Amino acid sequence: MNIVILGLSITSSWGNGHATTFRGLVRELNNQGHQITFLERDVPWYASHRDLTNPEYCQLELYTSLNDLKQRFTEHVREADFVMVGSYVPEGVQVGEWVIKTAQGIKSFYDIDTPVTLAKLEREDYEYLHPNLIPKYDLYLSFTGGPTLDVLQKKYGSPMVRPLYCSFDPTLYYPELREIKWDLGYLGTYSDDRQPPLEKLMLDAAREWKEGRFVVAGPQYPESIKWPENTQHLHHLPPAEHRHFYNSQRFTQNITRADMIKAGYSPSVRLFEAAACCTPIISDYWDGLNSFFKIGEEILVAKSAKDTLCYLREICKSERKLIGERARRKVLKNHTAAHRAQELVSYAEKLMTVRKSKITVTSVAF
Repeated sequence: MNIVILGLSITSSWGNGHATTFRGLVRELNNQGHQITFLERDVPWYASHRDLTNPEYCQLELYTSLNDLKQRFTEHVREADFVMVGSYVPEGVQVGEWVIKTAQGIKSFYDIDTPVTLAKLEREDYEYLHPNLIPKYDLYLSFTGGPTLDVLQKKYGSPMVRPLYCSFDPTLYYPELREIKWDLGYLGTYSDDRQPPLEKLMLDAAREWKEGRFVVAGPQYPESIKWPENTQHLHHLPPAEHRHFYNSQRFTQNITRADMIKAGYSPSVRLFEAAACCTPIISDYWDGLNSFFKIGEEILVAKSAKDTLCYLREICKSERKLIGERARRKVLKNHTAAHRAQELVSYAEKLMTVRKSKITVTSVAF
């Protein structure tokens, strides 16, 4: 297929999880023989933090405005077999309207932030998607599964909704022997709704267990945060250093956005990356978690600092290793970027088959 993707960013992973998702998906689509053009809005906050400037697996094009996009890439969109618009694309509603009007192939929306998107629609915040657009996209791809898919179909009128979860690259994430620097680490950009559970599950544990070693890595944390003395804060950690980070800790902490906990069935890419490194995960709980990992065998769930400390201080090295190995087997079987690329292609092929059958029936009728 000739594929055009309009995404938030593939060039910069600073402060967003979109870049790593798109990198893995696009690379695997390219490996399967598809041609991809990635269109990204050139914005200053990503321009100053780019960690991938020339991806070899796609044609990367930066545009400066909506008019620039239309003037330079109308033909690309019109001739593509499959066009994807991602969530949080600047002026996403206008971009979507243009794609739907222009594209002759399959038109899809890839929601990497589904619970956040639905919460925004409920309060009539149409930053990058309007309810009127949803029925016009041929395919709605969602980072969230479960009951949310029914909401998108029945309430918002999407003709076809399918999950396309996050994924990881097994060539980048794997176990390696490294010095253990921390007992527990957390990787994530600051958000108001994630900070309270981070305090409750991890930082309170650090304050209680002063002999423990803790680390939080990620940008945008306010200077007003008072980190425990035994907790190190690392500002932005680029994807190239994520594997080393996971392999340098005994356990890793997972904290989920409030909207995603409410929706359930919303795994974070950090879950799959950490699991691929055989690093045991201590996570908050959300509906559907056990459909991705077996709780107690492949992942650990904490509801308090006491739970966290129990895992850190009472699980022996051999059991910790077993939990990590089980989780790694699970993600290798189901959640690599190659799996996601194949799922996307299967969805597209189904739509193309339906479209061809309609054209055939129409032709016979005349």
